[in-house]
Amino acid sequence: MSEIISKPRLSLNAPFFMKAALVSFRKLDPRVQIRNPVMFVVYVGAILTTMLYFRSLASGAGAVSSSSFILATSIWLWLTVLFANFAEAVGEGQNRAQVESLRKARQDTPAKKLAEARYGASYEVVSSQNLKRNDLILVETGDWIPGDGEVVEGLASIDESAITGESAPVIRGVGSDFDSVTGGTRVLSDWLIVKISAEPGEAFLDRMIKMVEGATRQKTPNEIALTILLAVMTIIFLLVCATLLPFSIFGVHLMHEGHPASVTILIALLVCLIPTTIGALLSAIGIAGMGRMLRANVLATSGRAVEAAGDVDVLLLDKTGTITLGNRQAAAFYPAPDVSERDFADLAQLSSIADQTPEGRSVVVLAKQYGIRERDLTSLNARFIPFSASTRMSGVDLGDRQIRKGAADAIRLHVESQSGSFPDAVQSVVDSVARRGSTPLVVSDRAQVVGVIELKDIVKGGIKERFIQLRRMGIQTIMVTGDNRLTAAAIAAEAGVDDFLAEATPEKKLELIRGIQASGKLVAMTGDGTNDAPALAQADVAVAMNSGTQVAKEAANLVDLDSNPTKLIEVVETGKQLLMTRGALTTFSIANDVAKYFAILPAAFASIYPQLNALNIMDLSSPAHAVLSAVIFNALIIVALIPLALKGTKYRPIGAEKVLRRFLWIYGAGGVILPFVGIKLIDLLLVSGHWL
Repeated sequence: MSEIISKPRLSLNAPFFMKAALVSFRKLDPRVQIRNPVMFVVYVGAILTTMLYFRSLASGAGAVSSSSFILATSIWLWLTVLFANFAEAVGEGQNRAQVESLRKARQDTPAKKLAEARYGASYEVVSSQNLKRNDLILVETGDWIPGDGEVVEGLASIDESAITGESAPVIRGVGSDFDSVTGGTRVLSDWLIVKISAEPGEAFLDRMIKMVEGATRQKTPNEIALTILLAVMTIIFLLVCATLLPFSIFGVHLMHEGHPASVTILIALLVCLIPTTIGALLSAIGIAGMGRMLRANVLATSGRAVEAAGDVDVLLLDKTGTITLGNRQAAAFYPAPDVSERDFADLAQLSSIADQTPEGRSVVVLAKQYGIRERDLTSLNARFIPFSASTRMSGVDLGDRQIRKGAADAIRLHVESQSGSFPDAVQSVVDSVARRGSTPLVVSDRAQVVGVIELKDIVKGGIKERFIQLRRMGIQTIMVTGDNRLTAAAIAAEAGVDDFLAEATPEKKLELIRGIQASGKLVAMTGDGTNDAPALAQADVAVAMNSGTQVAKEAANLVDLDSNPTKLIEVVETGKQLLMTRGALTTFSIANDVAKYFAILPAAFASIYPQLNALNIMDLSSPAHAVLSAVIFNALIIVALIPLALKGTKYRPIGAEKVLRRFLWIYGAGGVILPFVGIKLIDLLLVSGHWL
């Protein structure tokens, strides 16, 4: 279990490519090829030309359809199929690298199985493979967590780099949204008692492996639509090429010269005219999109989620743990009149020194900024008063001295019961803090009110800038929180979201999402709590934080292993990049057919209709060279475009009109010009090498 799972990178070495090449040959199975209608036509064409070659060996052939020409055409058709298989295999290979690393992390781990949820209780050591749901296990410093579960006791620092790739440890403990632990992570300090939440084979690592297996990738609706379009175009060109043979035979009889187009040339014409480039790379583009998402430490359950992210219109973000750090923290001390800041900081720390909640610990930390350091509690003879729901206060007794911290009205009753008063100045501070959406805690010493502690939700650093970036993409951001409208408005303004939903219940979240979807927009939702699960399940794109609850992760179709809500920027960019890459290569594939008309049509019919020689603007040396040059270019361009298909086009937050114009200039014009240059160069090489 010492292996750390790293983000997959394309290994540019001989073993990687050799393995991809072997997979390419295995994909020649007709059952695999028929899944791609465009490449299946090329596959059938390669089989037919191979059969024609063996037939020509036995019967002989004319100049244009010589055995060497048929053999060369056949070889390059097979290479076209293999190059398409290779593109898909390389994309799958990147994902398999991550799968292998995940499998290493899933190896058998010893587990300390407890009979009761009590630290110090006896345990038996069992195999992690034998753990069942609801089993209790103990993990201590240095132990690997043997399975997914929920913390029921304890607080510990966890190394999750085996899952997230991030070196910074995280805190996991009982009683918060951060009580979920994942098998394959390691305890760095302290201990936890964990209740196993998954049966063997159902753990998070198992689901991760299934998610990244390229073989299980489902086609997205847009991909299916594009596949149908390509299939229709293929059928149209198939019908056209099928009618050219009788047309050429009729031409020979009519003109009494020339010879009909051979089946080999017509197959070459068909292969060059159908959209083989995008047909060969379509699957690789989809697989690479999921791979790029994975390298961003986001797991996608299917290509649908990745693609839908590119079309998102509205983003809903849960406030707690997503926009904010998740726990209120002490932000400022406001001493009462006639109380110095340092004295108030000292009293605030005393009132919180036994408070182990995140809020209480943050008060102690803030007090250190005033020079208040640790003290000897034994010498103080202190008696700590825990928080009580009935009194809504906590604190410490130092002899006859009572120091209390709590809600303003609770402290008011406490000091008035001791003949004290609640100063108007302090009440003014309380009201001001509340109006800002923060929580005021008042501290008293005996019958005197000494000041106010401001607790506030801390907005995560850099998130406002990321929301600005989302706005540039045309995505509206809505914060969803259970807080009152006053608090919600303050956090929303600080975070920079476009709108907010306050006092949100699971029902209100669902109603909001369904209303947005009813207007024809796609909704993305991020969250980490169990109460987010219904909304995550309803959203078109649902991103759950890995630090959140198991229920939230199971309801989502994307899981952010880094638990960083701003990661949705990368999710959206990856989705848009996938769509743009597919559009760019489709534009190029259709545009580069133009040059092939000028190469193959004169070669096929110029002997019957000499006027067609005017179309030979590339001045290709012979009909055989013209056809073979077009076929070779058609195959090689697939290999040349594999890096673009896997890496994707660079995303820029510009409008659709500008994207279309850019594509037409770069991939449209480039797709028209490049084949003219490429086919001519290949023709010159064939002539110089005396091939054919």
